[in-house]
Amino acid sequence: MEREHWLAVCPRGVAPLLVEELTALGAEDAREQGGAVSFRGPRAVFYRACLWSRLANRLLLPLGECPAADGDALYAGLRCIDWPALIAPGASIAIDFHGQNDAIRHSRFGAQRSKDAIVDRCREAGLARPSVDLERPDLRISVQLRHDRAHVALDLTGGSLHQRGYRQRSGAAPLKENLAAAVLLRADWPALAARGGALIDPMCGAGTLLIEGALMALDRAPGLERRHWGFGGWRGHDEAQWRAVLGDARLRAERAADGPVPEIRGYDADPRVISAAQEAVGRLGLGKVVRVSCKALAEVKRPTHRRLPEGLVVCNPPYGERLGDRDSLPHLYGRLGRVLHEEFSGWQAAVLTGDSELSRATGLRSHRQYALYNGALPVTLLLFDLSADNRWNPAAPAR
Repeated sequence: MEREHWLAVCPRGVAPLLVEELTALGAEDAREQGGAVSFRGPRAVFYRACLWSRLANRLLLPLGECPAADGDALYAGLRCIDWPALIAPGASIAIDFHGQNDAIRHSRFGAQRSKDAIVDRCREAGLARPSVDLERPDLRISVQLRHDRAHVALDLTGGSLHQRGYRQRSGAAPLKENLAAAVLLRADWPALAARGGALIDPMCGAGTLLIEGALMALDRAPGLERRHWGFGGWRGHDEAQWRAVLGDARLRAERAADGPVPEIRGYDADPRVISAAQEAVGRLGLGKVVRVSCKALAEVKRPTHRRLPEGLVVCNPPYGERLGDRDSLPHLYGRLGRVLHEEFSGWQAAVLTGDSELSRATGLRSHRQYALYNGALPVTLLLFDLSADNRWNPAAPAR
């Protein structure tokens, strides 16, 4: 079975987790490569990664690199690639061109020269000229210009994988789904869920952390709701193999739906974002699994209708940069620390913050920290063990 070389692009700080995820999906030789993960495997592994990766942004099929000191060199290099063997008949294309050098200063010019090379190579082979569709092409081609070299790949996902297909709207400063998944994996939520633990988000916003947590607990592939993929215009696409992988994912979701369901609840003081969360939950058919309601942080309590000796409290509080007055954040973190101490003793907590020093304002000791990025913004994931040894000190200063 032919094993091809693939490249999975992911948010900064997530690559170590992505290596583990891809390996579990059957990838071979998965290793970090800058802000991405390279791996090898047959097309079945690629299709599984498309459907099951909770962490990747995009999956690329690298085609190689070529000289690109100027527009003519770029054109010549791309024309040498066997595009007729890659582009399915009648497929539309789009060029994602990034980078610049002394001669190629604008991405539009680079994309135009790249498109010309591809079209001319197809015409040379006696094939029809591929049409261009910038919005929703059948095949997206990535050209990354680094100094005087162009790195060329097929982008086969058809849009970022963090776009699961269930979200229509969100609240302010939404948390991307793959970053939410990274937070939950770092906090060991899958193991907690397997032991019957609960998941609570006291500042849930549009519910991204809760929904991602539910998909993990219910063994649902995050890509099941996507309706468009980028490999339809790839000549190497194996529809039968894809259908087999898709069918297996649907069967797993059906089996898990008949099993035990963890307690998953979310709260937020803003009724508008609660409405958005309820819409997304309903679209996934998770209304009986993920329950969200309007409630202020200080009013959040541990559920009492069933015994919940362990669980995870997870949240992404405002960072202050865009969502309000930074001076109020120590007070907010102080209230969070009080709720964690008084209501969730014996649980775990995970807090994604734009300022790791705010950990002090909770009055609790964080035993582990991870550097991540929410888009371009550096953030820190703080993990807390809410055991009796982690004594609450409300007077702890916030610097």
